[in-house]
Amino acid sequence: MSSTKPKILVTGGAGYIGSHTVLALKRAGYEVVILDNLVYGHRDLVEQALQVELVVGDTADRPMLDQLFQTHQFDAVMHFSAYAYVGESVTDPAKYYRNNVVGTLVLLEAMLAASIKKFVFSSTCATYGVPDVVPIPENHPQNPINPYGASKLMVERILSDFDVAYGLKSVRFRYFNAAGADPTGLLGEDHNPETHLIPLILLTALGKRESISIFGTDYATPDGTCIRDYIHVSDLADAHISGLEYLLQGGNSEVFNLGNALGFSVREVIAAAEAVTGLNIPVTECDRRAGDPPSLIGSAEKAREILGWQPKYPGIKEIVQHAWDWHQKRHK
Repeated sequence: MSSTKPKILVTGGAGYIGSHTVLALKRAGYEVVILDNLVYGHRDLVEQALQVELVVGDTADRPMLDQLFQTHQFDAVMHFSAYAYVGESVTDPAKYYRNNVVGTLVLLEAMLAASIKKFVFSSTCATYGVPDVVPIPENHPQNPINPYGASKLMVERILSDFDVAYGLKSVRFRYFNAAGADPTGLLGEDHNPETHLIPLILLTALGKRESISIFGTDYATPDGTCIRDYIHVSDLADAHISGLEYLLQGGNSEVFNLGNALGFSVREVIAAAEAVTGLNIPVTECDRRAGDPPSLIGSAEKAREILGWQPKYPGIKEIVQHAWDWHQKRHK
């Protein structure tokens, strides 16, 4: 039997979570090809940090996919190529259903035509909507409150049906706030536009923004600001590899929440950033945003039990420190 590791296609591998997963796959000895349309991905990071084959293309392009699957004998596909701006999904739902649902459906059909039946899906805790209980378990009702969450839930349903009908096995990961950067400084978070709290705070610290906005200070939380589950992007990448290996070893389709079981409030994240940077970060207090629940934390007990997954960087200070190291380098 060959000792070479399997070959994996990573869609969206030039983006934030995808690129960190590619790096983790490479470090684990896997052969990797990235498929990315570069709408939000970064060619320079693939060429400089990852140094793997990059195919520039769209998951909705069936002829391109057929050619790609003929050229490479992939053992599995890891799928990160969703659009993920919640606000934009409300104002332009067609964009989200076309890319996130139709693009994934075309990809799955091309996989089946090429007899590839192992799929790791980057889903989201946004499929739950406003939670009834916190921490949120995997069997919590799924009632998304925006088209982004709805598009991910549609794909989850497609995957369930494709398992029954075609034997396509999938692992679906639902998680909230990916954060941080590769601890060695090779990769980090660089969105345009940037909407995530930690990079917005750090861009403020770097003088790229005037202040950081706190949306709502009167929530029923200890300090009045929203609490969210932040998970280090390298821990997310490790979980995706654990899910891949579970499938490659013959595991059945499963769904896992990913989180570190610790929620941090907006004020706590700002305080951590001030401690890490040694700077005073200006704050603007604003009204609540519509649809923001007071607390969102996912239970990851199932991933710990079945996959043996354990976050290496659960603390908010180390998450912010790794992000700060990256941002200082990226925004010289």
